[in-house]
Amino acid sequence: METLACTFPLMFPDSTKAPSATGNSVLVIDDEMPLLEVFAAALAPDFDVVTATSVRAGEEILRKRAFKVVLADHLMPGGNGMNFLVRCREEFPHMQRILVTGYMKPELLMRSVNEAALFRYLLKPVSLPELVKVVQEAARAHDASLAGK
Repeated sequence: METLACTFPLMFPDSTKAPSATGNSVLVIDDEMPLLEVFAAALAPDFDVVTATSVRAGEEILRKRAFKVVLADHLMPGGNGMNFLVRCREEFPHMQRILVTGYMKPELLMRSVNEAALFRYLLKPVSLPELVKVVQEAARAHDASLAGK
């Protein structure tokens, strides 16, 4: 597992677009290390998992490589997962975005789903079989979106 610190913007230094995601690569961002480790362990049999403990670290990682799926916690110190996913939509439209949240009002959740074009959102506590299933579906959606280009 990889954890880095960074600054913004999400641009790759030598290109105007991200490199293609190879394999089943997933970026998981959560400030709660025990939860991050559990998510990474659950996804590791099927995915190349890279983790970050902050939005800033996630942004740095996205400068260096591409992912099929990004899964981000909503509320974290130093950055909001939803705002991060909205920026990801703009920079990496084929990368599928999943939000994990402990609480959101339904109207705020619907607005957030639309703004970030979320593939899905998961409410805490997240069932690990559901997590794996949703990320597998998101990876397939990423591949289908690229095939449709």
